[in-house]
Formats: sequence, C-alpha cells, structure tokens
Amino acid sequence: MNIHVVNPLADDRWVHFAERHPAASPFHQRGWLEALRRTYGYEPLALTTAPPGDGLQDGLVLCRVSSWLTGERLVSLPFADHCSPLLNGRNEWPAYLEWIREECERSRCRYYEARPLAGLEPARGLMQASGSFCVHILDVRPSEDEIFRGLHKDSVQRKIRRAEREGLAYASGRSEELQSEFYHLLVRTRRRHRLPPQPRSWFRNLMECMGDRALIRVARKNKAAIAALLTLRHGSSVVYKYGCSDERFHNLGGVALLFWRLIQESKASGASSIDFGRSDLDQEGLIKFKSHWGASQAPLTYYRHPAGSVKKASTGRESQAVRRIVALLPDAALAAAGRILYRHMG
Repeated sequence: MNIHVVNPLADDRWVHFAERHPAASPFHQRGWLEALRRTYGYEPLALTTAPPGDGLQDGLVLCRVSSWLTGERLVSLPFADHCSPLLNGRNEWPAYLEWIREECERSRCRYYEARPLAGLEPARGLMQASGSFCVHILDVRPSEDEIFRGLHKDSVQRKIRRAEREGLAYASGRSEELQSEFYHLLVRTRRRHRLPPQPRSWFRNLMECMGDRALIRVARKNKAAIAALLTLRHGSSVVYKYGCSDERFHNLGGVALLFWRLIQESKASGASSIDFGRSDLDQEGLIKFKSHWGASQAPLTYYRHPAGSVKKASTGRESQAVRRIVALLPDAALAAAGRILYRHMG
C-alpha cells in the first residue's frame, strides 16, 4: 500500500475530506493547521493512500516540529487534545506506521506522537503509551430541562442561579474587545496556576484562521470581564478548548453562567455534543468539575514511536522550580516567556 504526502494547507481534497469523515474534529481543520504554522512555524503534512487526483478516503495529519531546545519530532497534532487518524478501515494504519518509521530514521526525528481519541491499535513493538488522560463528552440532544436536571445541584445549578441573581452580563463573538478581555483573564489564570500563557498571537491567529468556528464567551460584572471561554466547532460537535477567570469573583457564578450559555447555544445551533476537553488523571478537581455538568468520561491515551522514546516520569522538581519562577514574573515578562517557550513545546 503506497503512502502519498499532501499539503493540507494547499490541497482542497483535505478540506473536503476532513469535513465529512466521522472521526474528524476541529483539530483536523485547515484553520487549526494554518494557525499552528503562522504562530509557531510548524510544517503540516497529511498522509493518504489516495494517489494524486483521486478523492481522499483516508488520511493522517501531523506537524513537523523542529526545535533546537526539544529536538525534531512529528506530532498529531501540536496543542490538540486529540487528533485521530482518519481511517477508511484498519488496513491503512500499518502502512502509515511504516512511512513514519522510515521518516523518523531518515530525518532523525526523536519520535512520532499519536493522540487518537479512541480505538487505535498501537502496534506492539513499534509504539508505546506516552501519556494517559481522560476526556469528557456531554450529550446535548436531550431537552434543556433534562440537561439542567442532570447538573450537580450545589456545584452547578446553584451557581447558575447565583449568576442570574447577580445580573451578570454576557457577550459572545470574535471582536478585538472580547479577545483582549479573554487574554487578560488567561494571563491571570495561567499565573494562578504558575504556568506561562500561550502567546497572544496564537489566539489572534486562531480566531482569524478558524473564522466563525471559533467563538469567545465572556461574563462581566459592572462592565469588568470576570470569566471567559474559547470554543471550537466542527460539524455537530463543539469543543471547549480554553477557559479563564478572575478568582476574586468566583463566588458570583460567572464560569457556570458561561458553560450554561455554551450548552444552550450549542443545542440551539443543532450541535449534538460538547467536548469538555482533556484532563490529566491527577487533576481530580477538574475531572469532578466536568462530571458535575453531566459529561461522560472516557480514557484518552497518547502513543509514541519508537517505543523506547518514552521517558520515565520526572520527580517534579524541575516543574516546581519553573512554577516558582513564573510566580515572580510581571505580566509582560510572563507573556514574553510564553512567546519563547511554546514553539518548543508542541
């Protein structure tokens, strides 16, 4: 089985194929790939068994990440929670793996990482699990009343009602004002977690390249933004990708209001599900938060080739040291650190 390489940014066959394949997500879209290229310089490519001129029936999209700090590698896909191979059957996957094996040897890539949502055969001896997570999916096909009754009474329902009593203002869209409010809250949230924020250009490019498939929602108190979400849309699925807030106003229920509006608007637009995104298995609070919205939990496993490229978990001392430094940086320096570091992290 021959593998052909296409440029998903230039070949319209990829756009049409990614639109219709049932396993596709916002991360397969040309907009996400173009935003990665513009922001971080990653080179996207797609593999397929279809020869030039034929319609695509299968495909695997990945990015080549070249970094003097973290080495060269192939990733499906950088900063995506998941990105499944778009298979027509089971027969294409071994051929893809053989191409990847040869390419890693030819270009001296450290590894290839796959981030399938489910059901990928890791190929014993060629791939090894490199990370274990979980993902939460909420079915929004039931009636609004049914969905609301399924929400946790104290942690969710009560906070939604509190937000309504507080008279929090709500806005959604893609304007520069909303983007600025979102990024201000993002920097604040990342500082709270002692992590550098993603570069502002990433979100600007994401909004521009994804078009109306990317949306920002903001909750305000007395005209001041107190919580924000950024979501992506693909077909009948909506993906919650980024969230941020001002912790001084958590008691007002701004985050709960935004998620409830997300559910209402997704349902009204004909969506069937909301992907609440990836959670690390040790993030008990985050997992509980997503479960309180009635979302079902499923395992999510990443894999790497070659199998020996998976490193043992560190002691965490390096991470703790970085977090202590981040806590001391002013906002401008924190944002600069994000601009420098994220292109090496994909």
